[in-house]
Amino acid sequence: MRKLLVTLIALAALAGCATTGKLSSDERLALYRAHAGEPVKDFQYFGSLNGWTELGDSALAVWTRPSEAYLLELMGPCIDLDFAPAISVTNQMGRVSARFDSVIVLGAGLGGPGIPCRIQTIRPVDVKGLRQTEKALREARLQEREAAKP
Repeated sequence: MRKLLVTLIALAALAGCATTGKLSSDERLALYRAHAGEPVKDFQYFGSLNGWTELGDSALAVWTRPSEAYLLELMGPCIDLDFAPAISVTNQMGRVSARFDSVIVLGAGLGGPGIPCRIQTIRPVDVKGLRQTEKALREARLQEREAAKP
């Protein structure tokens, strides 16, 4: 019941975004937060990421598998995160831990590795719920475009 309520609130909050066609970083962060669980202390890291999504300059989602993602909120702004072509994540023996590990921006700015950005919190993402909400937002945009046609 709580998940349904959170999803409905997220949809209502983001419904106004349907007219612009693309969500801003803040709107995407709100969407990911609505689908994130309680904070965890760490997650298993398999040596590479399946993907990542920037959510502004102080948060990102990392995909460890196609159906497994984590919302990482950083301790402060991470320089060039929103323009980075790649990132790396530090880990200790295959585990990425909140307050101990960092995200490092690669290939932005001067081309060298960036300043480590410490991970403040790690929250698992309900990927299935996130995808359902994204699908509903796409359908809402489509319906709005259809209604706006003369």
